[in-house]
Amino acid sequence: MLVLTRKKGQVLIINDNITIKVLEVKGDQVKIGINAPRQVSVHRKEVYAAIKAANRDAAVSGGRPPDLPLPEKNSVSDL
Repeated sequence: MLVLTRKKGQVLIINDNITIKVLEVKGDQVKIGINAPRQVSVHRKEVYAAIKAANRDAAVSGGRPPDLPLPEKNSVSDL
């Protein structure tokens, strides 16, 4: 695992086409913005786990997958 320290406004670049920008640091929370190509999936870990479980359940049972958590209403403007 690569561990980096960044300050507000600083950016990380991954593979020439993904940028991660530190937008805000408030207490123990960090707000980041991610700019990636449409074909690259970007999910919070809990959403990713729910998608994987839903896909697994649908493949096994052939039934309707469970409801997934909705994204938070706060949106981040373009980087």
